[in-house]
Amino acid sequence: MIFSYKAINSSGEPSEGTVDAINLEVAISSVQKRGLILSEINSIEEAGGLKRRFSFGSGVSNKDIVILSRQLATLFDAQVSALRVFKLISAEAENLVLRETLIEVADDLQGGSSISKALGQHPKIFSAFYVNMIRAGEETGKLNDTFNYLADYLDRNYEVVSKAKNALIYPAFVITVFVGVMVLMFTTIVPKIASILTDSGQELPIYTRIVIGISEFLLNYGVFLLAGLVIGGYFLIRYVRTPEGAFAWDTFKLGIPFIGDLYRKLYLSMIADNMHTMILSGIPMLRAIEITSNVVDSVIYKQILDESLIAVKGGSSLSSSFAQYEQIPGILVQMIKVGEETGELGNILKTMAKFYQREVMNAVDTLVDLIEPVMIVLLGLGVGVLLASVLMPIYNIANAV
Repeated sequence: MIFSYKAINSSGEPSEGTVDAINLEVAISSVQKRGLILSEINSIEEAGGLKRRFSFGSGVSNKDIVILSRQLATLFDAQVSALRVFKLISAEAENLVLRETLIEVADDLQGGSSISKALGQHPKIFSAFYVNMIRAGEETGKLNDTFNYLADYLDRNYEVVSKAKNALIYPAFVITVFVGVMVLMFTTIVPKIASILTDSGQELPIYTRIVIGISEFLLNYGVFLLAGLVIGGYFLIRYVRTPEGAFAWDTFKLGIPFIGDLYRKLYLSMIADNMHTMILSGIPMLRAIEITSNVVDSVIYKQILDESLIAVKGGSSLSSSFAQYEQIPGILVQMIKVGEETGELGNILKTMAKFYQREVMNAVDTLVDLIEPVMIVLLGLGVGVLLASVLMPIYNIANAV
């Protein structure tokens, strides 16, 4: 629930803002912790809560974080103090959730906290990868460069992931519309024509009887079929959220022709990009592997990274530990080995990240080019069979007359 408040700060000046809390008591406590004397507080859930209720995840998009990182880099370049930076940006932030988060970060900074520690208090918005990059920037004194690196990384990651997802949205939409149209025809048009064909008394072709049978099934048992699909979908989602189900779902995705290859390249791109960004920023190898394991959106590759982390802690090289898994291509293993031997692992991983990003883009383009003609053919066959099943018997009746 979101509350707006009016208060007086330690200097006696009026202050206004909003706070996100589960109830009024928690909201009051949160405002008082900021060193403010509260004069008025009201719930604004009715006015502004709609956006909050219908936002997904943290309520802060990747685009918001990219813009934030660019703004932070610019202000740090201008030698503005960290506290002043976050106060300025929070005052201009359009996203209500991000604004409240930045206000809390500014309060933590005023209390003596470091930037990385303050951002780490909000893991739903700032990932472990983001926080560790900021910590590395604080240690090296290059926060402006770090924020630029983060913005560039998030831009690349968003572009690759969104393009891969968009490639799958188009066929899913077309298939959904096609199924909806076919169900509508089977339940409204086919039954009327079926009664005419049945009353004619002629022998119907097998494909026509199949179409009529499907129509009758949907009319008589369609509600039960829909209920079964909903219940089955519910339990499938619950199963996928378990460790065994998530592993099975990942295995299934990676085994799909063309699409599995796309996912594989996407995960490899994320792993290489995450690790090269952290290593070049001065984050130790072990920490880079651990954070990448928590960031990669695949149970299988997370398991590979976790096991590799244990192996590297035991004295093994990253290349030799990766070489044990068939999900890691030989070219990546060899390039990592070269990077370890030459001391240029960060730059090698940067090269491989760009390589796999191009591969993802090419795979998406190929998949889209392949899907379009295949779907046109399949949709044409489906509609053609349905029309033939209905029109051929009608044509026979007309000839008999």
